[in-house]
Amino acid sequence: MKLAIVTAYPPSKVTLNEYAYHLVKHFRQHAEVSELVLLTDVSPKDADTVFEEEGCNVVVKQCWKFNSYSNIFSVMKAIKQTRPDAVLFNLQFMKFGDKKIAAALGLLLPKRCVFNKIPTIVLLHNIMEQVDLESSGFTKNKVLQKIYNGIGTTLTRFILSADIVAVTIDKYVHILKAKYKTENVVQIPHGTFELPEEPKYTLPEGPLQIMTFGKFGTYKKVEIMIEAVEKIRSRTNIDLEIVIAGTDNPNVIGYLQSMKEKYADVPQLTFTGYVEEADVPRIFEESAMVVFPYTSTTGSSGVLHQAGSYGKAVVMPDLGDLSLLVKDEGYQGEFFNPESADSLADAIEKIVLDPAYRTALGQANYKAATALPMSKITAMYLEQFNAIKKSKARNIEKTYKGASL
Repeated sequence: MKLAIVTAYPPSKVTLNEYAYHLVKHFRQHAEVSELVLLTDVSPKDADTVFEEEGCNVVVKQCWKFNSYSNIFSVMKAIKQTRPDAVLFNLQFMKFGDKKIAAALGLLLPKRCVFNKIPTIVLLHNIMEQVDLESSGFTKNKVLQKIYNGIGTTLTRFILSADIVAVTIDKYVHILKAKYKTENVVQIPHGTFELPEEPKYTLPEGPLQIMTFGKFGTYKKVEIMIEAVEKIRSRTNIDLEIVIAGTDNPNVIGYLQSMKEKYADVPQLTFTGYVEEADVPRIFEESAMVVFPYTSTTGSSGVLHQAGSYGKAVVMPDLGDLSLLVKDEGYQGEFFNPESADSLADAIEKIVLDPAYRTALGQANYKAATALPMSKITAMYLEQFNAIKKSKARNIEKTYKGASL
């Protein structure tokens, strides 16, 4: 199978680029895949396609740009030129831009692929029905929220014209099937990027690092985490370092710089900036725990799966998709009220003061992470593509028999 993947890809800063890297890494190791075609936003010379593991050839074709109105034409042109046997879209609603029209036009691409009779799967990381438009940085205006929800419903119908739409959370399957009266939605879990050997659950000498990882400024706010650690410092003698790993959300450029200035007097507060793929293991391994200072959620959490793969304790708000993941996939952690720095401080402190509890959480999360490696996840997509091909073959046979009668 010659498989094309429409996605952002490292070193792109567009969302889901890291997820694409691991999809490619594991798809290319399946004997069934003869060639991978990356239809992406970075040039062939820049794309990170050097892997240690043996696998099929990867062709990179730069054919779209963030916020470009012509992506709907340029991507289809690239698909016609490369002639893949199947196409996988790695999507969320702001994938092709943070300008509303550009973002919407890009989401029409799956329907065009199906119209051209190309087996098509959309991996949809979030659904509009579960997105808090205000906290996610879309709009605070209630009228505009209704308009955007209406537009989101229309775009979802276009996305659902794909042969299969895969979502990472079981609840999403039920929501989409009930609202849109469709049966072509399946759950394929997020999966765990890397599966290092089980860690020793020991930490390097020095302060305990309280780490958060992601793109910040909308529903991911670092103020509550900084203030929570300051509260712990005021009542204990434990040596703590705050590590904020990542960058601004594209909708809130300048947010982290404003946090640096606001908390300039806070000791042992580290802002790492963008973390290269090669540095991700070190960031996690050196941390005592991973904190999720979220006010809402917009889909399955890649950071939670990463934390699990490195055997880390986690501190999470008890809301939305994170709660669902804990129940569905077996992750464990301390929960807090997302509106209370005192609640977060208590949750962090409980893990800080009890190394045995921290280790037990890390062991549970490692077990949960190893149950769903990316090799298994990519195999699930290939099974779905094979099912699409069989279904199309049956339909052709029925049409042929009907015509002969």
